[in-house]
Amino acid sequence: MIKPPDAKSLRREPAEMTRAALVRAALKLFGRQGFDGTSTREIAAEAQANIGSIAYHFGGKEGLRTAAADFIVETIQTVAGPALGDAQAPMPVDPDAAQAQLFVALERMAGFVVASPQAGEIVQFVLRELSHPTAALDRIYDGVFEPAHRRLCQLWEQATGEPAESEATRLTVFTLIGQVIYFRIGREAVMRRMGWPDIGAAQAAKVVAVTSGNLKAILAARKGAKTKGQRP
Repeated sequence: MIKPPDAKSLRREPAEMTRAALVRAALKLFGRQGFDGTSTREIAAEAQANIGSIAYHFGGKEGLRTAAADFIVETIQTVAGPALGDAQAPMPVDPDAAQAQLFVALERMAGFVVASPQAGEIVQFVLRELSHPTAALDRIYDGVFEPAHRRLCQLWEQATGEPAESEATRLTVFTLIGQVIYFRIGREAVMRRMGWPDIGAAQAAKVVAVTSGNLKAILAARKGAKTKGQRP
């Protein structure tokens, strides 16, 4: 027999829906208009919520910005986590396995960043924070940027033998991430130059193929240089 929800659960569900709607509205508007350029009234209207619910759920506009940053962390961890693995998990010892995991991580990241509408709002919000850093950027950096980049560097070390924390490795990983991000921040330019009316799953698959090809070429160049250096 299915137990009917109690009154407390029924009250909690609409409250959680309102909270989630406010976070999504804040993410969208803060990214589009900036924090200072967005009023709580606009956020409430976008979320179709009472303006007083912002203070009730978040204590005010600043608390809502923090919640939006936490939402970004949770979303990206959900997307990237399965590909990167837990930060404390042992790294693959076999170079081929590490390379395979690098490709999976890049493909998953590209698929999300390039094609997902939600990724556009996230990138806009993050770009605002990068231009004018606040405590929200600290949360995003500590929750996503640093651990994901560090994990990719560790995979790079296992795949190539190059030290994970060397300057060259860290910069290489940034270039791998950067080529994917460009297709989001330069989306309009890409569509015009490519003659694409939109960037959906089919176009994203083409971007994934190219970025994966770039990774393959970099790995091959590293392997070739290493082999050449080992010759007597």
